[in-house]
Order: sequence, then structure tokens, then C-alpha cells
Amino acid sequence: MTASTTPKIRAELLAFLAELGIPVTTHDHPPLYTVTDSQALRGTIPGGHTKNLFLKDKKDSFFLVTVDEEATVDLRQIHHLIGASGRVSFGKPEALMELLGVVPGAVTVFGLINDASARVKLVLDATLMENAVINAHPLTNEATTSIANADLLRFVEATGHDAVILKVSG
Repeated sequence: MTASTTPKIRAELLAFLAELGIPVTTHDHPPLYTVTDSQALRGTIPGGHTKNLFLKDKKDSFFLVTVDEEATVDLRQIHHLIGASGRVSFGKPEALMELLGVVPGAVTVFGLINDASARVKLVLDATLMENAVINAHPLTNEATTSIANADLLRFVEATGHDAVILKVSG
């Protein structure tokens, strides 16, 4: 995505999923900024709920690590698992907007639709992928979209990314 490219929005994401023949259900709710907010306000949406870590290494490689909301991730050691060059840190909000088209608090696997140059390496936690249904923000933290795990993988591939599934949570 270049600076002149406008990031895709929820409606464009949902249209893309429909074009792929991927059924999803989207629930609107007040903005959710944290896992605690999410657990308190989302209601009873079944399936695995995601927590997303937008990370970069010292060589400016970017990673989106998507885990279950309850998962703990050792940020001091994760670079060994995900193939980063040395320790990782959180990516800056400007890079998040440039690459995934979202703001902090709305980080989502669906942001890959905005990473046309495939600069972000996606890592899906194996424990999260044990859920038949995965829930993630549809490019806004004012809704939650439920998608079958196999369909999530189809979406990722359709965006030109590889879905790397690893055990990264404790």
C-alpha cells in the first residue's frame, strides 16, 4: 500500500469475502480496544476470539501474530519461533496504518487485505486454529466477524500471504 492508497474498509472486506464465496457473520458492538473490553461488551459470540500482535524486527521485517485472546506470548523469545532477525518490538502506528490499514485497537488478520505487497508475515497460533470458528475485527473495532478456520486460511491465501501456523502461545 502506498501513501496515496486508501485502505480498504469493512464494506470492501465483506465484499471481498463474498466474492471468494466465504460466508461470515458480523456483529456490531461498541468500540473495543482491549481483550478485557471485548470480553465485557461483545456478548456471546461463539468461537475463538483473537488477540493480534503487530511486530517488527531490527531489519524492519513485519509480523502479524494472531493468537487466542487468552494466550500468553513470550515477546523475548518469539523471534526464535517466527523467524525474525533478533528480538522484536511492536510496530509503530504509522507502519500499522501503512501496511494493514488499521489503527491500534483494531489490529486484525483481516488487515492483510491492505498489504498488497505482502510485507507482513502472518503467524497464526496453532491453539487458536483448533477453533472451528475464528472471530476478528473487520478492519474496525466496532464489530466482530466470525469466519470458519478453513475459510480464514482461504482469505489469507487470496490476499497473497502464506498462513504460517505455529505454536507461539504459552
